[in-house]
Amino acid sequence: MIDTQAVLRFRRLGTLTICAVYIVILAGGIVRASGAGMGCPDWPTCFGQWVPPTDEAQLPPNYHEIYALRGYQNTQFNPIKTWTEYTNRLVGVTIGFLIFLTAWSSRIFLKDDKPIFYLALTSFFLVGFQGWLGSTVVASNLKPLMITTHMLVALLIVALLIYTIARSQCAALRQLEASQLPKRFKTVLTVAMAMTLLQVAMGTQVREAVDTLANGQAALERQYWRESFPVIFYVHRSFSSLILFTHVWLVWQLYQFVPKDSLLFRTGLALAGLVVSAILAGVSLDRLGMPPIAQPIHLLMANLIFGVQFFLFICVNYALQQWPDKGQNGN
Repeated sequence: MIDTQAVLRFRRLGTLTICAVYIVILAGGIVRASGAGMGCPDWPTCFGQWVPPTDEAQLPPNYHEIYALRGYQNTQFNPIKTWTEYTNRLVGVTIGFLIFLTAWSSRIFLKDDKPIFYLALTSFFLVGFQGWLGSTVVASNLKPLMITTHMLVALLIVALLIYTIARSQCAALRQLEASQLPKRFKTVLTVAMAMTLLQVAMGTQVREAVDTLANGQAALERQYWRESFPVIFYVHRSFSSLILFTHVWLVWQLYQFVPKDSLLFRTGLALAGLVVSAILAGVSLDRLGMPPIAQPIHLLMANLIFGVQFFLFICVNYALQQWPDKGQNGN
């Protein structure tokens, strides 16, 4: 018999770790939007120091030549960009400690549910891989493909953690009332998750186009960049309407067929709020001249949407396990 308090501590620690991963995603978005990705041109040190300098005078007089020989041309110290990137790294290290504690605390499930332990352990190794991938991103001089891969691995870590924590609470999730949901609810939710991943993939291509414009048309004001966007930008923008209508249907079904005070309904409302927030952030990017602050918010909302979708899917799946017909409503 697993100690109830130990399970509760595991859930709290796991939830804190998930929140921290999202903070890393937000920090990474801020780094990219502010152009601070090369604020630290080396890794794991920053300008050869574990604590980066605050003034250019603290660097060797020939540091430009030093980093040019390492493949980083035109390296210019900027304290704001340097400390933005350094803070991003510190948050990433914090994730490492939290995921280690989560994996360590999951050992209480070794006797009753071994997959929980192995999932938590896999997440721990993935965070280590993500750290190595971060160093590769810097070494590649911020190649778009490496940045996109870095983000997708973060999504995978979040998904694993969400499933791990949800599985540890499966007894409670099986008590949720979901028997009246339409039989196709899970199918539509699965399609919505696939649509979100596709939208994120298209968004990374749009982001790469923005980076190209930022580097190639620095003299051109941001509000004029839109005229040079590729077709994928307009597909990405239009696709958001389809995603919105899909989620309206999902939330409407939850409103009709599950109790209003249930976890399922509250999760559905959170999902709806995130979709609307992501679209509003996207609209601000489109109509307000690509403000840098909206870019990391837009990215964070997209990642949160997928996480909440995945959690809702797990909850519905566990809730329907107690019902032989897995949903009685044929609508």
